Amino acid sequence: MRYDNSYSLTGAVPPGALQDSTRTFMNRVYAWMAGGLFLTGAVAWGVASNETLFAAIAPYFRILALVQLAVVFAFVFLQRRVSGAVAAAMYLAYAALTGVTFSVLFYVFSLGSIAGVFAITATSFLSLSVFATVTKRDLSGWATFLFIGLIGIVIAGIVNIFLGSGLMGFVIACASVLVFAGLTAYDTQKLRQIHAASGYSNSATLPISGALTLYLDFINLFLALLRLFGNRRN
Repeated sequence: MRYDNSYSLTGAVPPGALQDSTRTFMNRVYAWMAGGLFLTGAVAWGVASNETLFAAIAPYFRILALVQLAVVFAFVFLQRRVSGAVAAAMYLAYAALTGVTFSVLFYVFSLGSIAGVFAITATSFLSLSVFATVTKRDLSGWATFLFIGLIGIVIAGIVNIFLGSGLMGFVIACASVLVFAGLTAYDTQKLRQIHAASGYSNSATLPISGALTLYLDFINLFLALLRLFGNRRN
């Protein structure tokens, strides 16, 4: 029994069963994503609330950022080779490390603005996810534009580290909002397609991989909006 790429079944499974399978899969993706965000927020708040701990960790933030990248690349490379438990451990480790580095946000921005921007991000993310779920339009055509935009943001961000231009930082933040908003919708639809292409499997690893994808979209959208609308502490 197999499935084609348009979700139509070439066997005799009722279409409703496919919809239930996709719904269950996406619910698992969102549950893992929400768990990762909660862990990131809890760790960030815990580290920021302990001045001694924050001061001890602060000098190693750049090293931790490199470790974060290493964990992400390792996950992408190993996701098809590891068990669900190992994938979950890697995902949660990344979320916790992100929380450590995000602790600095509580020293840069007011708590109220962080909470407000988080609410805006969550509302935007939910709206984009719903759009990607209900639209009949194939969003795969966005891939090239989004990829080019993402590369441009990375390059511009590296250049601005040396320039320190406030205007360039503003432009990068605006571009980041557009790109990661687009990626949220694109990745949501793509995950549903990947699940279908897998034969609607009950893999323990695939929902965690999907959760990491949407988690990255969410936190990057959050950071971009925070740069634009966050109230900095004096």
